Amino acid sequence: MNGSCELQNSLLLQPAWDPIRCRQDILLSPLFPACFSFVANVSLCLPFAVLECLGQWWPWLRRYKLRGLGPVGPTAWWGCLGRVAWNQVACILPTTLLMHYLLRPPSSLPPEAPSCLRFLSEVVLCLLLFDTMYFMFHVLIHRVPWLFMKIHSVHHEVQDPFALAAQYSSYWEVLSLQGFAVSSAALLGCHPLSEITFHLLNIWLSVEDHCGYDLPWGTHRLLPFNLFGGAPFHTIHHQRFRVNYAPYFTHWDRIFGTYMGPTLKK
Repeated sequence: MNGSCELQNSLLLQPAWDPIRCRQDILLSPLFPACFSFVANVSLCLPFAVLECLGQWWPWLRRYKLRGLGPVGPTAWWGCLGRVAWNQVACILPTTLLMHYLLRPPSSLPPEAPSCLRFLSEVVLCLLLFDTMYFMFHVLIHRVPWLFMKIHSVHHEVQDPFALAAQYSSYWEVLSLQGFAVSSAALLGCHPLSEITFHLLNIWLSVEDHCGYDLPWGTHRLLPFNLFGGAPFHTIHHQRFRVNYAPYFTHWDRIFGTYMGPTLKK
């Protein structure tokens, strides 16, 4: 009975998995991670770039801008885009090429899609594991001045966050974040469909964290009790430095006393 239920659940995702698997030559290419990361980042930032432009003509849109953040000009956007592109070419691409030839990944993808339960649980667990890894790493590089200067200071050059600034980081930080994301999926033994979804969702949440807007449909409004921080939570980190270390969820900051809500003052 359990086997038949799992088969039926997997069939629900099969129509989504089949066209992806047909492109496995692209998915398994060593060039794919860098291309995927860059295209996904830029594509997910475009709506916020449009919103920034429209705010010049429609002032009512500025009411969603987080307190203390001003407009972001094209110079900042283009400068950030150049940094993001260079990080992919000079950092992510060589690393994935090296890992590809050292680890020898599988030559084909599984024909069956995951069950809905497996898919959802793997994506959620990946997010929680990545959140935990980055929280510990983030606290460490903020508390050790040498690490902050070598790894994290570049990211904090952007004091007023905007969407594309999510990837405005040093080589070492980009490598660390990539390592946390890849190892989260690997440690959990994720199905490739779950892994792709996790990476895409991870990029989106990072972009939204830095977007500088508190929008009515923001992801942080989906969970009750401020369990998910979102842009208001992370913007405070860029302004105050010593609070709100977790990238997405708020439980670790609450446990360790580093949580600062949007309406609180320290």
